[in-house]
Amino acid sequence: MTEQTTSARPTALELEQQREKSTKRLVILTIRLLFVTFMFAAAILPFIVGLNTANVPIDEIIVDHLGPLISTIAFAVIVLIIDILTPNKRLSAVLGVYLGLVVGLFAALAVSLLIDLIGDSWGLEKNATAFQYLTLLKLVSGITLCYFGISIVFTTKDNLRLVLPYVEFARKVRGIRPLLVDTSVLIDGRIEQLASSKFIDAPLVIPQFIIEEMHTLSDSNDKLKRERGRRGLSILSNLRNSGQVELTIESSETTDQSVDRALLELAQSNGFRVLTTDSNLQQVGTIEGITVLNLNDLSVAVRTQAVPGAHIQLEIVRKGESESQGVGYMPDGTMVVVEGAGSLIGQTVAIEVTNALQTSAGRMIFANVV
Repeated sequence: MTEQTTSARPTALELEQQREKSTKRLVILTIRLLFVTFMFAAAILPFIVGLNTANVPIDEIIVDHLGPLISTIAFAVIVLIIDILTPNKRLSAVLGVYLGLVVGLFAALAVSLLIDLIGDSWGLEKNATAFQYLTLLKLVSGITLCYFGISIVFTTKDNLRLVLPYVEFARKVRGIRPLLVDTSVLIDGRIEQLASSKFIDAPLVIPQFIIEEMHTLSDSNDKLKRERGRRGLSILSNLRNSGQVELTIESSETTDQSVDRALLELAQSNGFRVLTTDSNLQQVGTIEGITVLNLNDLSVAVRTQAVPGAHIQLEIVRKGESESQGVGYMPDGTMVVVEGAGSLIGQTVAIEVTNALQTSAGRMIFANVV
């Protein structure tokens, strides 16, 4: 019972995220209420103006303004429905729609002027029926051009580049490229010590789907997965509150693809580097031309080099296979067999490396007491 209660207790990061989500929902709700209030005020304004007009019957005012009132309210409802059904909006998509609409309106204006010019030259505007068809043609052309403008710009926004001014929808990364952190790095935990050592000078980016994956693990029925998920959330919370590194949470659209695939695509589209301990992810990223840094490679690179003749201080922790041998361990876990240290259990002694052997079980070092 105690274990289940502890695992169900939310972490500091989860509580902070819940507060941020609650604040965001409150702000959005306030904006929507203001929008509905303003739209309703705009809809009933013609009624108020009509009522203040002298010698105009009320039924005539209702008949004249009922259509615009219903249309305005219907438009407001449609806008709210679209807003509610699309909670995960991206600025690039909104700018793409806006730019496409502007291009479509300018194209519609040009086509409308051309239609008016043709109508004047043929004398069609003098005919009431022909004038109605010309107006309908301009309306249909404008709507069609706006649709094509939005569709083309929205679907090609990641590759679109304008010369004047120089605008590109894809994010430009300047300076040190940020590190996109994988779930395995947070669960591993060494990132916290690495950050406190000031060796990380690049901003760290944590995608939202990484946090969701760790949250799913922390709620798992499997004890090992639950501990891994809670450890990852705890490490992330410590990194965010430490101030040792620049850390941001990347809000990204939820997709049905795997976390590794979403991580690589996010890195490729934004020019990020990926930090992981997963060798398979590293290999896939290398094949696709994405910079993937493996924390295990860094660990191997900075591992203490024990070459023959090197003098090292080592703690003897247990006896070896013979009475005269003592066994100690390097900081990276490499076992060291020391001759003449069988009686020095629990002591830190100076040793001289005599040989290093690579076995199937790992690396083994042999030394003598100095």
